[in-house]
Amino acid sequence: MTIDWRYTVEENLGVLSVAGYLGPDAVRRFTGAIGWALARGTGPVIVDLAELRSWSAEGQLAVIDAARRLAEADRGLELAAIPADGSLVPTADGPPIPVHADVATALAAHQAEQGEPVQGRHEWRTTGWPTEGEAGE
Repeated sequence: MTIDWRYTVEENLGVLSVAGYLGPDAVRRFTGAIGWALARGTGPVIVDLAELRSWSAEGQLAVIDAARRLAEADRGLELAAIPADGSLVPTADGPPIPVHADVATALAAHQAEQGEPVQGRHEWRTTGWPTEGEAGE
């Protein structure tokens, strides 16, 4: 099992939505998605886990590693809607990882910091991610 992802660039931040199971087989794909976010955005990356069914210890370690990679680029990683069956336990030597109830809460926190959002949005996704109109069909 693996994951599908969608990366959306908003004003001064990115939202990486992840769906599926973030286990050992999906770590490489998640790491690639983080690389994509590093190359195509600025500011913090909010990882939206609302569509994630579950994650393994390896998946959680991949998230912690992603936070380190982003911190090295002077960017932060934040989580939204962590799976109910597990919580991320960051290591003491890693960067802080803010956790939000959902992506709307995370975006609202950043909008309050930055003011009104600027028009213009870019989006990339894996082929398995549903396009608008396909969701819920």
